[in-house]
Amino acid sequence: MAQQKIPTVRLRSGVAVPRIGLGTWPLTGSEGVEAVASALDLGYRLLDTAENYRNEDAVGQAVRESSVPRENIVVTTKFNKEWHSIDGVREVLSRSLDALGLDYVDILLIHWPNPGHGRYVHAFEGMLAVQEDGLVRSVGTSNFLPTHLDVLASEGYIPEINQIQLDPLRPRNDVVAYMRENGIVGECWSPLGKAQGELLEREELQAVADAHGVTPAQVVLRWEIQRGLVPIPKSASRERQAENLDVFGFELSEEEMQAVDSLEDPQAKIDDPDRFGH
Repeated sequence: MAQQKIPTVRLRSGVAVPRIGLGTWPLTGSEGVEAVASALDLGYRLLDTAENYRNEDAVGQAVRESSVPRENIVVTTKFNKEWHSIDGVREVLSRSLDALGLDYVDILLIHWPNPGHGRYVHAFEGMLAVQEDGLVRSVGTSNFLPTHLDVLASEGYIPEINQIQLDPLRPRNDVVAYMRENGIVGECWSPLGKAQGELLEREELQAVADAHGVTPAQVVLRWEIQRGLVPIPKSASRERQAENLDVFGFELSEEEMQAVDSLEDPQAKIDDPDRFGH
């Protein structure tokens, strides 16, 4: 398969973020290296890792060994709550850069707000400091709700990107609307659902997929992209990686978008950022 050319969205810092990326949890070791290498070969240019995934070394090895120039790859990593301080961010970033074997990361995110810990504003200030030093190109958040983002905004801080759990069962309309209104690019993890069978086997998706000659997974990813979001599906399978990337040759109609919208399930579980977080 020839490399796919992926459209981008530009962050306020100027970083051009591909409209789809590769999630890497829980790929580690040689499996992680091979999966990321395969993705880069196919045309992926956005990679998502984290301190908590224990695979920064694998992601970094694949990036370093790739024929794709480093400046053409957008590497994202995230850090845990123990580093929620100005000095802590600098220390954990140093650890991440050592693990990755890279001189800088393109996007650094606070992995969870951990509001009970009460220090995510300090963490954001720490990210701005390392961004000023050129060690990070863009800064943002992960799993932040509007209430958490409002706290940052009250201090004058607006993340460039916010990564959230999102799929058609969990469309997160309130968070998406907030991000759109405040110029925050939305990324979605588990974009195909945590238990994919309960989503991808739905007849509504199959009907839309059949109309375009694509798969239900491609319909879901296209739905997210047309909502202005950046999905980061995880796959170690080269065939599945290629399928997930091949979502720019068709467009969903308004009626088809609404058909996917109709899958929303108010009972679908969402990890609560007010109670959960590492």
